[in-house]
Amino acid sequence: MQEIIKNITHAQVLTLREEVTSQLGQIVSKTLAQNDAVSITLFAFWQGEEIGTHASQGDAFVTCLEGMGRITIDGEDFLLREGQSIVMPAGRPHSVYAQEAFKMLLVVVF
Repeated sequence: MQEIIKNITHAQVLTLREEVTSQLGQIVSKTLAQNDAVSITLFAFWQGEEIGTHASQGDAFVTCLEGMGRITIDGEDFLLREGQSIVMPAGRPHSVYAQEAFKMLLVVVF
């Protein structure tokens, strides 16, 4: 049977923030699932790195796993800290900026 969730150990307790590692001056991503209904990706941002303004066809649910990021939706800024989450609604412009080294889980539902 083909795994739907990939690039991560199955049937084992794990800590998501340890599944992706920051790299100097980069944004590192690890795709866990990608299909027509959902996209699940882990991200590790070096401080000061960003994903510029764009819009998605699905609702994007972000959970901060470590550090602090600034999420901008329709020009309004939100600071996201470890354990906090926010939904970036489909079709609305948004961006992500690492206020400090920042790890997040992104789940987009289409």
